[in-house]
Amino acid sequence: MNISERRACRALGQHRSTQRKVPRGRDDEEALTADLVALAEKYGRYGYRKISALLKAAGWYVNDKRVERIWRREGLKVPAKQPKRGRIWDNDGSCVRLRPEHRNHV
Repeated sequence: MNISERRACRALGQHRSTQRKVPRGRDDEEALTADLVALAEKYGRYGYRKISALLKAAGWYVNDKRVERIWRREGLKVPAKQPKRGRIWDNDGSCVRLRPEHRNHV
């Protein structure tokens, strides 16, 4: 094709520096991803910040942004907390759950 780099990048709407710089990957990316996923499976309620702290404690040299990028790429999420059930408190300090007496009562 006989088109200049400047014109091609303008037509695609992308910056010219993206064509010159070759993206570099890290050698330990697969091992880090495997450890991150294993920790996320083991500790299901932990988010990416807590997992990054565990990775640092295990000897990985990572920052939170890199862990968050891998976390999102792998599609990991922290499940939403289950809501607490409503309680009826008596004056004696006991906690008794209200039982339904008829349909649509509770």
